[in-house]
Amino acid sequence: MKLNVPKLALSIGLCFVFAYAGSTVTPVPGSEWYYHVLNKPSWNPPDWLFPPAWSILFLLMGIALYLVVLHWGENKLVKGALVLFGVQLFLNLGWSVVFFGFHSPLLALVVIVPLWLAILLTLVKFRAISPLAGNLLVPYLLWVSFASFLNFTIWQLN
Repeated sequence: MKLNVPKLALSIGLCFVFAYAGSTVTPVPGSEWYYHVLNKPSWNPPDWLFPPAWSILFLLMGIALYLVVLHWGENKLVKGALVLFGVQLFLNLGWSVVFFGFHSPLLALVVIVPLWLAILLTLVKFRAISPLAGNLLVPYLLWVSFASFLNFTIWQLN
C-alpha cells in the first residue's frame, strides 16, 4: 500500500493526544506522594526510563492504528478493531488518572486488568487485519504486563 502521510500523522497524533493527557497527571520530579510517600520495590525502573519508553509505545500504537485504518472499507473487521483500540486508549488514560491523580494503586490495579485484556484483544484483532499492526502492539502488551506486576507490588508495599 502507498504511504498516506495525513492518515499516518493523524493516527500517531491521536495516540499522542492520549499520551499528553496521561502526562498531565503523572508526577513531576519532587512530587510528594510519588517520590516521598509511595513505597516502591527496589526493581522499580528509574524515572528517566518512563518518558522515552511510553513515547516509543505510543508511536508504535499510532503506526499500528494507521496500518489498520488503511483497510477501512475493505475489511469488515476494522470497525471492531478500532473500537477496541479506542477502549484501550481510554483505559490507558484512566490508569494514569487513577494511579497518579487519585493516588490509588488498588483502584489502578482494577483498571489495569481490563486494560491488559483490551490490549491483548486489540492485538489479536489488529493482527487479523495487518500482521505487522498486531506485532507492533507486542511491546505495549509486554510493558503493561510488567506494569501490572509493578502496580500489584506497589499496592502490596503500601
